[in-house]
Amino acid sequence: MKIFTISQASKYCKVTPEKIIAWIENGSILTDTTTGGHRRIKRDELDHYLKEQNLPAGDYSFIDSIKKILVVDDDKIVVETIVQALEEDEHGYDLMSAADGFEAELQEKHFKPDLMILDIKMPDINGYEVCKKIKSDPETKEIKIIILSAYLDDDNKKQMMENGADACFSKPLPLPNLKQQVVKLLGL
Repeated sequence: MKIFTISQASKYCKVTPEKIIAWIENGSILTDTTTGGHRRIKRDELDHYLKEQNLPAGDYSFIDSIKKILVVDDDKIVVETIVQALEEDEHGYDLMSAADGFEAELQEKHFKPDLMILDIKMPDINGYEVCKKIKSDPETKEIKIIILSAYLDDDNKKQMMENGADACFSKPLPLPNLKQQVVKLLGL
């Protein structure tokens, strides 16, 4: 079952995100809510509404072009902040999160992201190791990696770039800069 963000649902239905929100708020479309308070819409729910209203069927053509982003940080507030900021973006990313390096490796194999936003200091496997593993594997080396860290000095930044990071940012999060870098690295 496919689940859409507001932005993805608007592309699917070929209407504005505001129109999707209006359909939700007037009770025409039911949604689920993530733990972070973000609304998700089941494709079946959209299809039912479109059919009921005699509107054209949803357009699947955009689905293959949706870029996947994996956000990896042991701080839940940081993860939710990044996810919320990227969900508000017009590109309608498919987002997944992981709380540590071990979970990141599992998610990478299953989710197959186009880009990872990765914290350096995490329990178990740290960001250095995750970055190095991904960039040294021929099957995953094309994944773009943005490093975030509260401990990003010149030595850490140099080490991360040597391990294959595509960009590095210090915390607290520079959200506008992060969003610009995501767009740039994904070629959007």
